[in-house]
Amino acid sequence: MSDPTRPPAPRIISITNQKGGVGKTTTAINLAAALAEQGQRVLLVDLDPQGNASTGLGIDPEDRKFSTYDLLLEDMPLEDILLQSDVDGLWICPATTDLSSADIELMANEKRSFLLHDALRQPDIDKFRFDYILIDCPPSLSLLTINAMVASQSVLVPLQAEFFALEGLSQLMLTIREVRQSANNQLRIEGVVLTMYDVRNNLSQQVEADARATLGELVFRTMIPRNVRVSEAPSYALPVLSYDGGSRGAQAYRALAQEMLARHAMTGRKG
Repeated sequence: MSDPTRPPAPRIISITNQKGGVGKTTTAINLAAALAEQGQRVLLVDLDPQGNASTGLGIDPEDRKFSTYDLLLEDMPLEDILLQSDVDGLWICPATTDLSSADIELMANEKRSFLLHDALRQPDIDKFRFDYILIDCPPSLSLLTINAMVASQSVLVPLQAEFFALEGLSQLMLTIREVRQSANNQLRIEGVVLTMYDVRNNLSQQVEADARATLGELVFRTMIPRNVRVSEAPSYALPVLSYDGGSRGAQAYRALAQEMLARHAMTGRKG
């Protein structure tokens, strides 16, 4: 039963696709920054041992004194781990390579699928008053990804506009269904966002048509274009909105954030 004395809980969204190179971390960073730009208080949880979301927000490895590993396996309070990014309203729970061994260590824990769920609901999170928590998952259907799905209300799937794009979704959808049946019956699909879209490319248009025919309204109207500024921004440790706010990539992520906020406002479930 919910505690009426606590502030509204943040909406928790996992960003996942077991296939690498689809724009998952890029979407996590830039959607988080775009939501913050819209006045939302956002936490980005870096659950990928590569730590690219942390690096992409300018968090140097030497500044990651504690990490998501400590949150999951050392039962450390969130306030000791979270770092504020250079983007107003955006915090990050950074990752280090320590997470590489987490799957093995989680196996021995009887609550192994619920550790992130419990960590993101500890009372000390209230003081941050987050509106959104986005989880950047590793590019695999591992125990870390299962933890993210159990902790989340929904799953956002970046889908690269390329040949065989839809084929990789079947296993992910099956995993989501299994998590819904066994551990989190509230889990749903937030939506699918097409990434690296090239309007001049017939293949991109065909993938879009197939995705919309197969998944219907689950596919966001907003598509993320293939854009050199989006590709360059991580090398400057910045979201594309900060690196070149006028670029097509930045405009697309703003539109995605606005479309997501509008969807949530319509369903009356913004918190």
